[in-house]
Amino acid sequence: MVKTLTSHRPGLAVVLKLSAIFLFTIMSALIKATADDVPPGEAVFFRSFFAIPVILIWLIAQGQLRQGLLTKNPMGHFWRGLLGTCAMAMTFAGLGLLPLPEVTAIGYATPIFTVILAAVMLGETIRLIRISAVLVGLVGVLIMVWPRLGGDAGLADGAPLGAMLILGATMARALVQIHIRQLVQTEHTAAIVFYFSAIASAISLLTLPFGWAIPDAGTLALLVSAGLIGGVAQILVTSSYRFGPASMLAPYDYASMIFAIVIGYVWFGELPTTVMLIGAALVIGGNILVIWREHQLGLERGKARSVTDPKS
Repeated sequence: MVKTLTSHRPGLAVVLKLSAIFLFTIMSALIKATADDVPPGEAVFFRSFFAIPVILIWLIAQGQLRQGLLTKNPMGHFWRGLLGTCAMAMTFAGLGLLPLPEVTAIGYATPIFTVILAAVMLGETIRLIRISAVLVGLVGVLIMVWPRLGGDAGLADGAPLGAMLILGATMARALVQIHIRQLVQTEHTAAIVFYFSAIASAISLLTLPFGWAIPDAGTLALLVSAGLIGGVAQILVTSSYRFGPASMLAPYDYASMIFAIVIGYVWFGELPTTVMLIGAALVIGGNILVIWREHQLGLERGKARSVTDPKS
């Protein structure tokens, strides 16, 4: 009998997911701390390259090194890597221009844009509930970015650009999600995790002629730590789905707002505005509606299979 790679351990799944979210927030803070001295392309390289040893050790420990290195769709990995690298670079650039909680909040729009792109690119049907969720989420995004794009006098220089960069990164991540939906049909999860870091490292090197900085010891330590922590966080979030369903774990993503507010205040002296919190609440509400609807559809599909499949 083949031993299953998954089991239902919801407590462990939640701990792993929350740990991953906390580490990803720490990683973002480390990148933000270097943003004044290190260009985004260089930050992407350190984040990606130093995650590779962590991922390789994990694959060896899991006995999945072969699956992590074999691929049937190398060009699929390339396009996933290119989109992901663009999203990461825009996020890192935006972190230098906007408060950490605001970057986190705007990033919550990714599932909203994913629903829209899935309808446009994959022909997925969107009915009233998900249309309503998308509209609520888009209103929340507009509320968050409007003060930045409106050019309020009290805002620091570069804030409008920062808002546009984070919006662009959010849309790019939505494209990544659409691409992964197709990639997982032929590729092992281990391969997707490994080749993204490898390709992102290679692509980021193309920015070297545009002026990389030679970091001092402190900045170098922050950059290397960001890569190592990002690699560990990726492993934790991947492992969490071995012990609990995605629909159960998805709402815990929003714990990142708590982490971002605390870290942003303690490390950078940043506080979220009331307008930002209102917009974030609407985006989170829209996302939760999407998650609930996906869960309901999953239950309906399960009932249909139980009726039509005599082995169920």
